Amino acid sequence: MTTIRREVLTLPAAPLGQDNPLPPLRPLDETHRVEDRDKKGLPRDMARQVGHEPLHSLLPVHIRDGYDRTRAPRALDTLVIENDRLKATVLPGLGGRIASLFHKPTGRELLYRNPVFQPADFALNGAWYSGGIEWNIGATGHTTLSCSPVHAARVPAPDGTDMLRLWEWERLRDLPFQVDLWLPDGSDFLHVGVRVRNPHERSAPLYWWSNIAVPEDRRVLAPADDAWHFGYERRLRNVPVPVNGGIDRTYPANSTYPADYFYEVPDGRRRWIAALDADGHGLVQTSTDVLRGRKLFVWGTGPGGRRWQEWLTEPGTGGYCEIQAGLARTQLEHVPLEAGSEVSWLESYGPLDAPPTSVADPSPSPAAEWHAVLGGAEDRLEAVLPRAAVDAAYAAWLPHADTEPGEPLATGSGWGALEVLRAGWKLPGTPFAERTLGAAQQPWLHLLRAGTVPEPDRAEPPVPTLVAPHWRDMLETAPATAHTEYHLGIAQWHAGDRAQAERSWERGLRIAPTVWPMLRCLAVADQEGGNPERAAERYAEAFDDLCRERGDVGGDVHERWVAATAALGREAIEALLAVGRPAEARAVWQRLDRATRARGRFRLIEAGLLLAEGRREEARAVFDAGFEVADLREGSEDIGRLWTAVNGDEPLPERYDFRMRPEPSPSPAP
Repeated sequence: MTTIRREVLTLPAAPLGQDNPLPPLRPLDETHRVEDRDKKGLPRDMARQVGHEPLHSLLPVHIRDGYDRTRAPRALDTLVIENDRLKATVLPGLGGRIASLFHKPTGRELLYRNPVFQPADFALNGAWYSGGIEWNIGATGHTTLSCSPVHAARVPAPDGTDMLRLWEWERLRDLPFQVDLWLPDGSDFLHVGVRVRNPHERSAPLYWWSNIAVPEDRRVLAPADDAWHFGYERRLRNVPVPVNGGIDRTYPANSTYPADYFYEVPDGRRRWIAALDADGHGLVQTSTDVLRGRKLFVWGTGPGGRRWQEWLTEPGTGGYCEIQAGLARTQLEHVPLEAGSEVSWLESYGPLDAPPTSVADPSPSPAAEWHAVLGGAEDRLEAVLPRAAVDAAYAAWLPHADTEPGEPLATGSGWGALEVLRAGWKLPGTPFAERTLGAAQQPWLHLLRAGTVPEPDRAEPPVPTLVAPHWRDMLETAPATAHTEYHLGIAQWHAGDRAQAERSWERGLRIAPTVWPMLRCLAVADQEGGNPERAAERYAEAFDDLCRERGDVGGDVHERWVAATAALGREAIEALLAVGRPAEARAVWQRLDRATRARGRFRLIEAGLLLAEGRREEARAVFDAGFEVADLREGSEDIGRLWTAVNGDEPLPERYDFRMRPEPSPSPAP
């Protein structure tokens, strides 16, 4: 019989550290944006969805950048769902990711299983880790829940066994969702029922992609003859499958640079994708038709892609690629979820033993060989898991989606409970219990019940701000304390009312005993408004005030002050250098604590500061000594740009080469 149990997984892990306490007011540095020139000629529905409410702000979520790269053995709580054929290991404290899917009869791990937990800056809000099956909801990119806990409980399954239900409140779009893992007794396939609900009285943009990491020494099969290629040059174009540019791109190792291939699966065709080795063995994912999109992501064999793969795991670990399934053709799109509605589907994951993935076809046609391989794999899939069986499993699961969970197995955040208390929503199957409310929700619970924002009991960095329209309305009617004006300004900024936000922060400045939070917000507003000189002034003043205010306290409050000082110090130094004031930037640098200055991010900042001071040889010495920027952003070219500024045309050393795109072609001479 299928069982669900708790286990512990111990592996080398880096600590997540403190979240960045500063509200993320700047626009997202999002790599997945389509150039306007590429939007012409897109299919009509695709063009509409590419432009449908893309994310413009991370608020109310904060950035997770406090992790480092020092790994030590750490015990992670897991939930295991297992029958006599499959064993799935889930990490409820890290986004509900399936870390392992093990096929017992063959002794094969079907996924790429990362032997370490190493956060890197790939999620929308920073910290993310590679490996397994992740559930990406919210907006284009890796979910903000990548390294956050989710709720989990045991639920009766349609066949009388138990399912494992995972659920949470997605905060970027304010949408509750659930993922039900159902492993029928004797089945080789794990069924995954997914439902996303919109309880609001307005339409909401929806994004969902299930992301599956698999070993890269595979061939990836999907029922398509063309795909939409998107690389880090930010160009979207339609390309043939399997051969593009004279190279068969269905083998991940055949690409040089990281890239996405969004397969154009024809209407009416079964939705599936597989990653198989040369003998035809591997993983297949299929679903009901609502989950229409299929994608391959490759790192490529170039130095940047190899460096990123090394960065995410232990040396000597094999590489991986990603196969994915989503609600739209591409991850550049968002689909509307109408007010009061929901969307649901069922996915199935399991082993596939198909004919070899390379067919010796006597004709020279790559298309003929491709169709022969696809046909063999599709026939085998139909034999072991008919399309009708997936539809039947969905029909059997859906009535159970509202079943109330039984034994609780893990606890997520209290944000869903706060929203349910506010609106009085009934969400059968996904209870957001009041007992899950924690310290982060308490100021907002007080605003909800008493109509006021409580002043902090002790001097510490401000708590994160809620920015949805209903919370903004409550802030606007609350007594106008300095704390209220601070939070109201952030909510107004999020809503696009920047002038009103600045007025709220200016009012707060006049009555606040601690001014650095408002000054920092106004400095960002100056930068966004094209006034870098005033921004630098305000940053310098804000950092001075923060240094006066931070107390000699211990515990978590001390760690939050360290994080606030590092975050504000970084922004202040960058703002001062941008306007040619290295002496004042140096003064900020000297007030950072020794541990902060030793971090890789700040070693990079130090090299830039030394260069601005005219100390080029000392800047070069920072590079020679070596550093690792733990929170280096996906697609960032900061290290390479500074290296060139310091060292001219000297080649970038391999350890600093994270470039994810080819060098731009030089402009033709006039």
